[in-house]
Amino acid sequence: MKVKVFDCEHEKDLEECLNSFINGGDYDIIDVKYCVSAAIFGEDQIYCYSAMVLYR
Repeated sequence: MKVKVFDCEHEKDLEECLNSFINGGDYDIIDVKYCVSAAIFGEDQIYCYSAMVLYR
């Protein structure tokens, strides 16, 4: 089993990265874990979209 981790600032970027990875190889996808984190930096709100793909 292998793990691939993706981390993006925008939701659509994460979607594109995951689709490229999944469709770019002959993988047996076991599971996908998804997470969104938010933080306040000064007056800005920063989001982090991440996913972990478990595959063979």
